[in-house]
Amino acid sequence: MSNTLVLRPGHVTLAQWRQAYRGAPLSLDPAALPAVRASAATVAAIVAKGAPVYGINTGFGKLASVRIEREDLATLQRNIVLSHAAGVGEPMPANVVRLMMALKLVSLAQGASGVREETLLLLEAMLVKGVLPVVPAQGSVGASGDLAPLSHLASVMIGVGEAFVGEERLPAMDALARAGLQPVELGAKEGLALLNGTQFSTAYALAGLFEIETVFQAALVTGALSVEAAKGSDTPFDPRIHALRGQRGQIATAATLRTLMQDSGIRESHRDNDVRVQDPYCLRCQPQVMGAALDILRQAATTLEIEANGVSDNPLVFTDTGEALSGGNFHAEPVAFAADMLAMAVCEIGSISERRLAMLVDPALSGLPAFLTPRPGLNSGFMIPQVTAAALVSENKQRAYPASVDSIPTSANQEDHVSMAAHGARRLMQMAENAANVIGVELLAAAQGCDFHAPLRSSKALENVRATLRAQVPMLQDDRYFHPDMVIATDLVRSGALAKGLAELLPTVEPQA
Repeated sequence: MSNTLVLRPGHVTLAQWRQAYRGAPLSLDPAALPAVRASAATVAAIVAKGAPVYGINTGFGKLASVRIEREDLATLQRNIVLSHAAGVGEPMPANVVRLMMALKLVSLAQGASGVREETLLLLEAMLVKGVLPVVPAQGSVGASGDLAPLSHLASVMIGVGEAFVGEERLPAMDALARAGLQPVELGAKEGLALLNGTQFSTAYALAGLFEIETVFQAALVTGALSVEAAKGSDTPFDPRIHALRGQRGQIATAATLRTLMQDSGIRESHRDNDVRVQDPYCLRCQPQVMGAALDILRQAATTLEIEANGVSDNPLVFTDTGEALSGGNFHAEPVAFAADMLAMAVCEIGSISERRLAMLVDPALSGLPAFLTPRPGLNSGFMIPQVTAAALVSENKQRAYPASVDSIPTSANQEDHVSMAAHGARRLMQMAENAANVIGVELLAAAQGCDFHAPLRSSKALENVRATLRAQVPMLQDDRYFHPDMVIATDLVRSGALAKGLAELLPTVEPQA
């Protein structure tokens, strides 16, 4: 297929991982296969020598001192997959499973894991044909690899467990057969290579990053619209202010806010003789707060792009010397730190949005009708949507507690310090969803506030945003069933529709040169 994304191991960009997450067809660069064959040959040579090498002809973890005979090596690899497939909870979302599989494919294809070509090509074929393992989302502590969830992936490859083919949930053998595939009998080291590594945590962290990026961009748009609704000032976005501080994210977000408001009739209406000297922090300090969040998102993106292109199973095979070296690349501390940073950033993005919303519904602060309804008292207007936003912000605050500072010993104290990257990353998508709902309510409120300023109009960019909303949600005159309005507005945030046509204005999380 001409639009297929070809994954080049070790060189997949963040933009390409985003495409993979969004559903782009995938394939592996065949140039990787010679290194894979050489790695598998090195493992075969180690087996032939007979000397004990961890993960190849020994037990695992605390049982590493137990020697396994050659005739039992296939059973050893099958057993580790079956015994480690011990996850619980709801299945991972399909797009995150797919991303996890792509990450594992790219890692194994770098020729440092010892898997055979046929095993790798089965994983690629499952991706291409849409055989997505049912992977319970709970059970990894983010060290010694994401063992339980990756074992559920590996189990389907040997014909055990369940998989989705489209919307249908099937036994693994039936799912493989539906796609014209056969299960593989794992060779030496292959089971361990498949279930070891950080691909579960990294997939969730990348998914969280991409969803938070969308929320971040929408929040810049709604933030500018809220300034207009409150008849706030664009002076705090003056580039000279931000140049003196020098923070790159702050400079970028100020430029975006300034450009979004450019040539606004609402702004011009109160540029002179405004009795207000300064706006509240939620308006005035947007570049400082959102800019800091942008810097954190980009720092996390850099860490995750590196991790996504790395090899994180154990032991690692070095074909030039014929060695398999045991280390600790499976420890997901970099991912855990990145996830914690992302959690704090999305928490703050939602928090300052809610403060803008709270300001808009308060007539003493906004100068607008109470709760943004033309007839307050008879109508409650935006009173309870703001309460909902406050509840979601508080929920995100509770979720933002850093996961990386926690640890609990596992595997009879052999694995005595763990990262907790798995649930640190897994929380991010729900946090992004909470923030999207908050920003959706802000979108409704800011548009409603601007409606009160008619016939004055905002900038061309912001009027296009209002038109997009008003095509589906009319101005609130009298109270109506509010929930559908919130669903529509949140979908505009979540889908990226608010950023449509504004791509050149809105910063992205791509690592900066």
